[in-house]
Amino acid sequence: MSLSDLPILYSFRRCPYAMRARLAIAASGVSCQLREVVLRDKPDALRLASPKATVPVLVLSDGRVIDESLDIMRWALAIHDPCHYLQPGQGQHEQMEALIAANDGPFKKHLDCYKYPDRHTDDEQFTEATRFSALHRAQASEILMGLNARIEQEGYLVGKTPCLADLAIAPFVRQFAQVDRAWFDAQPWAALSSWLVNFQSSTLFASIMGKYPAWTPDSEMVLFPAG
Repeated sequence: MSLSDLPILYSFRRCPYAMRARLAIAASGVSCQLREVVLRDKPDALRLASPKATVPVLVLSDGRVIDESLDIMRWALAIHDPCHYLQPGQGQHEQMEALIAANDGPFKKHLDCYKYPDRHTDDEQFTEATRFSALHRAQASEILMGLNARIEQEGYLVGKTPCLADLAIAPFVRQFAQVDRAWFDAQPWAALSSWLVNFQSSTLFASIMGKYPAWTPDSEMVLFPAG
């Protein structure tokens, strides 16, 4: 396969959905062309590939488009999964999927309301953005305490080794922590904090966080993973 035939990944460095797609691609070792997107000025090529124009979007060499981050993760790891992220311990697959669903549903909702309260305070009960934010921080924290208990018991979210759930959820916990890092670090979830620190200091995470200029049709090709 020539370089020009490699899959094209539209991404945005700080987006947690795009992060987890890049994590799985990097873990798999599958090569692609990375196109960094500026969300306020999305390229026409992205919109043509996926009308919803949200990152990540993966365009395969045969023209097929995968525009859901979990589907991109599973696509990459189905090709090559040297760390066995798709294979948690026996009887744990349903737990893994349930944790991801809770992250992408309730936790993501609370995270958005906590981080961006001014965008979500249309409820008449919450005229003060600060109070609204604090409520959703508390509700998100209940979910995080559940993750903390799992990590305390096993070391990772599902068992003694990282799996798809760890890769899929860590970018969102990272985003939550960054809203108020001092507050996050003061909470009684030492296992979760250590898990997050280990994730952020990992070689895998470092490999996906390179900074690239916004892609244009005239840009040079950027290979991902780099090197």
